[in-house]
Amino acid sequence: MELRWVDVRRETMEAVLWYVLTGTRGGENRVRILKTLDERPRNANQLAEDLDLDYKTVRHHLDVLAENGIVTDSGDDYGAIYLPTEQARHHWETVEDIMERVE
Repeated sequence: MELRWVDVRRETMEAVLWYVLTGTRGGENRVRILKTLDERPRNANQLAEDLDLDYKTVRHHLDVLAENGIVTDSGDDYGAIYLPTEQARHHWETVEDIMERVE
């Protein structure tokens, strides 16, 4: 069976989601952040308040999520609003599966 580029991208993003959200330290907080952003977009300060986490911790996790194509931001650095990427939304069933296992 021939593996098409679309299949590779799908499997790659699913692997990234599993690794970033379950295979590394901080995965549980990243799941909490992603779940909160699914409710509505927020900036880092709002996330820190809503999740009772340190601002620097939230920024670190947002950087990891952004570097891996899971969240994106809009706006300037401090007030940037974060939300899940279209690619993450496309694989939201995997995200929900991960959320169920982490909770």
